[in-house]
Amino acid sequence: MTDEGFALEDVSEHLDDASAMVWVDLCAPDVADLQLVADELGLHALAVEDATSGRQRPKFNRFTGHDFLTVYAVQLDVQTGALVTGEIAAFITAQALVTVRKDNDFPIEGLLDRWDDNTDLAKYGVGSLVHGLLDYVVDGHFDAVQALDDQIEELEDLLFDDRPHDKDVQRRSFELRKSLVHLRRVVLPMREVLNTLMRRDVGLVPNDMTPHFQDVYDHVLRATEWTESLRDLVATIVETNLTIQGNRLNIITKKVTSWAAIIAVPTAITGFYGQNLPYPGFSNDSGFITSSALIVTLSGGLYMAFRRKQWL
Repeated sequence: MTDEGFALEDVSEHLDDASAMVWVDLCAPDVADLQLVADELGLHALAVEDATSGRQRPKFNRFTGHDFLTVYAVQLDVQTGALVTGEIAAFITAQALVTVRKDNDFPIEGLLDRWDDNTDLAKYGVGSLVHGLLDYVVDGHFDAVQALDDQIEELEDLLFDDRPHDKDVQRRSFELRKSLVHLRRVVLPMREVLNTLMRRDVGLVPNDMTPHFQDVYDHVLRATEWTESLRDLVATIVETNLTIQGNRLNIITKKVTSWAAIIAVPTAITGFYGQNLPYPGFSNDSGFITSSALIVTLSGGLYMAFRRKQWL
């Protein structure tokens, strides 16, 4: 039998049934509601304070009579490159799971779908609910890392485009690196969370569910390694962009220098023939023809030489 939408005051009554499993979801609760649940379940004051204040590091703490879990759901905003996080705190007892969200940034509908897809695990009690929560969160981490990987690939294509995109590459690199740092702070502690949660002395994970939690732990390791590799890759892209800018500047410098050398030839010749002194061909057509021939020959020779050296 399933009972939904009951009052918080009735939680203890449902828990009187030894076969009952209770889930309570509180979205942006006020102090009175949270304290009511705390009194019903005997929650520790420090855990209640952490759930109220928010902005906690992902963690799993043990208290007398219950455990306390904090995790983050993440999603990448592809347009801005910003990482959107949704914090959820969970109080875990032998028969109840209480989730506390600061706002609607944590998509609770996705979590419900995940539980509905794994109803065969419900026989393992609250541990199945915790598994669904962690599995959903870690899959979100994976999706965020995949989205960041796709964005970095687009950044690489932009980096080696024939047209310079220095400002776009610099701005996007900064945005993605910032998101990766944020994601790392969310993903990295999950290894410790899963390690502690699966310990036998905790007693939360039944033996039959150990493979399911181990699978989540493997996903955490993969997401962590992937995040670290992407951070290194973004740093490499920034360094490569600076190198490309330096190479481009060298090419421009060579081209400007080459054209300056070519332009110097007619300047020198016309300057010589512009003297106010008699010289061979002075005031004659032969002087004009000679100077013109010298300009064309020497300028053309320099141009061909620079082209062979790929300076132009």
